[in-house]
Amino acid sequence: MIPDPGQTSPDGATDANAADDRFVTGSRTESDGGEEGLRPTSLSAFVGQRKVCENLAVFVAAARNREEPLDHVLFHGPPGLGKTTLAQIVARELGVGFRATSGPVLVKPGDLAAILTNLQPCDVLFIDEIHRLSPVVEELLYPAMEDFHLDLVIGEGPAARTVRVGLPPFTLVGATTRSGLITRPLRECFGIPLRLQFYEVDELRHIVARGARVLALSLTDDGANEIARRSRGTPRVSVRLLRRVRDFAAVDGTDPVDRAAAGASLTRLEIDDRGLDAMDRRYLQLIAEHFSGGPVGVETLAAALSEQRDTIEEVIEPYLIQQGFLMRTPRGRVLTEQAYGHLGLPVRIPPRQLSLMVDDADDE
Repeated sequence: MIPDPGQTSPDGATDANAADDRFVTGSRTESDGGEEGLRPTSLSAFVGQRKVCENLAVFVAAARNREEPLDHVLFHGPPGLGKTTLAQIVARELGVGFRATSGPVLVKPGDLAAILTNLQPCDVLFIDEIHRLSPVVEELLYPAMEDFHLDLVIGEGPAARTVRVGLPPFTLVGATTRSGLITRPLRECFGIPLRLQFYEVDELRHIVARGARVLALSLTDDGANEIARRSRGTPRVSVRLLRRVRDFAAVDGTDPVDRAAAGASLTRLEIDDRGLDAMDRRYLQLIAEHFSGGPVGVETLAAALSEQRDTIEEVIEPYLIQQGFLMRTPRGRVLTEQAYGHLGLPVRIPPRQLSLMVDDADDE
């Protein structure tokens, strides 16, 4: 399965390499290879996303009772919140087969046709990063989703002809981290659009505690809470940090792992108590110390950090904005008083000036 993106270019293509060296990225990396054993296998065992799970349970039960395929489902939201896991759970709860692929993999119509024609009735087809489907493949998908048939063109030139191929009824589950890039016709084909939200610390603590039991790690409640606090509201990050804490505990001989041990391990990974890593702090300190707290343009920051603009906008800035450390204004990026407090630096922006920038704040 193709990983979630870590970096997005202007044309919508993504490159996960920009985030691969960060423990706190929600994007899937190669180090997450053992994550499958930690995934819940039912809606009742799924922690978080309460409203999503409650509604899904109703839709799944209704489809199962009618012995019909579930209506097409679109999961959208930031990476690492459980879109793939929920797709697998839907298939398991329906008692049907599950096939997974990814938008970038489906380059030609024949790639999609090969998968669709091999589905069994009511199977679930999961397409990750569905916003990255090529236009020609997307056009083929419309009749498949709406009328369960494919219109294939055989031959070329004057001898070309269209052949209609029937398909068994199926459920398409799409997942995307960038719902705004999905075309309107494709979005309207999904009868069940569901947005996933970031998790609360208490929800992540339950996920960490369950993961510790699966990994046979002796972890105290306050140790699990410490990992959860630094996980950016993202289950994938919490599981990744848990595995690294387990590594430190195994080498240091720590048993059980309490709050102090977990905190010390995460500090060695340069992840502070707000979930910021070295890249985040370097970004904030650059604005604070070299640009007097802003405003400063993103191109200037990209040059100063030797990073691509896309990396800054898609990988670094979102969490800093969510936490209230950074503002995007028409004049550039500006640090908030909270950011100075977190860095332990005196505020350099007069409150009046900061208030004026908040009033007209907007994306560049």
